[in-house]
Amino acid sequence: MLALYQKYRPKKFSEVAGQEHVIRTLTNAIANKRIGHAYLFTGPRGTGKTTLARIFSKTINCLEPIENKKSSALRLEPCNKCDNCKAILGNKTLDIIEIDAASHTGVDNI
Repeated sequence: MLALYQKYRPKKFSEVAGQEHVIRTLTNAIANKRIGHAYLFTGPRGTGKTTLARIFSKTINCLEPIENKKSSALRLEPCNKCDNCKAILGNKTLDIIEIDAASHTGVDNI
């Protein structure tokens, strides 16, 4: 049984509302092949940190990324159909580990 936030979580950048500047930064990094070795997503609860991190990781690992033609800039989206996307969507990959540090240890310990 999935929680509502997991069931209705956006699966592509184009489905995310209100974080255009973050989406632009992440998609530019992908398009320019300048992906950093680590990203720290911070901010208040409910702003899309985990959602954007998951979409970003899917897009980077996607075997057949799709170009979004509706955007003015080149924007790649995950296909959500290849083996890598399905594994990330199903939380069945060891390459992507979601750590919610504030819930597990406390923000002061980060």
